[in-house]
Amino acid sequence: MTLVITSAAFAPNGEIPTRYTCDGDDISPPLSWHGVPEAAKSLVLIVDDPDAPDPAAPKMTWVHWVLYNLPPGDTDLPEGVGSVDLHPGTREGINDWQRTGYGGPCPPIGSHRYFHKLYALDVQLPDLSSPTKRELEQAMADHILDQAELIGTYQR
Repeated sequence: MTLVITSAAFAPNGEIPTRYTCDGDDISPPLSWHGVPEAAKSLVLIVDDPDAPDPAAPKMTWVHWVLYNLPPGDTDLPEGVGSVDLHPGTREGINDWQRTGYGGPCPPIGSHRYFHKLYALDVQLPDLSSPTKRELEQAMADHILDQAELIGTYQR
C-alpha cells in the first residue's frame, strides 16, 4: 500500500478555505493519512510554499509547519491542532515566522501552492531541539520509507 495524505477541508490541488489562512482563523486544516509502511517508526509532516513571495518569480520556499516523531499508528491531525494537542513524543520544528506551530497561507501576491508533505521514517529521530525544515530534512535523509503529498492553493 502507498502512503496517502488527504484533507476533508480541500481536494488535491483545490483551494484551501479561508478559515485555514491568515485571512481567517489561521488554524491548521484537518489532515488524515493511510498506507503507513509497517516498518515505519515515526512520521514527519512539513507544510511549505515554493512560490514565495511571487509565483511569477519565486525566490524561496516559505515553511508553514514542521512536525516530527508523529507516531506511525496515528492516522490524522484534527483541525486546529496545537502544541498541547499533539501526541506525547511528537516534536515541533521552527517555521519561517521563527516559531513552532502552524502558520496559515498568507500570500502577498498571486495564487500560491501549499505542499503538505508526509514522510514515513524507519527511525524515531532524536530530539533535534526545534529544528528548521532544512535541519530536519538532513536528519531524516537516509531514513525515508515512503512519502506522500497533498497540494492546496490559496490566493488573497
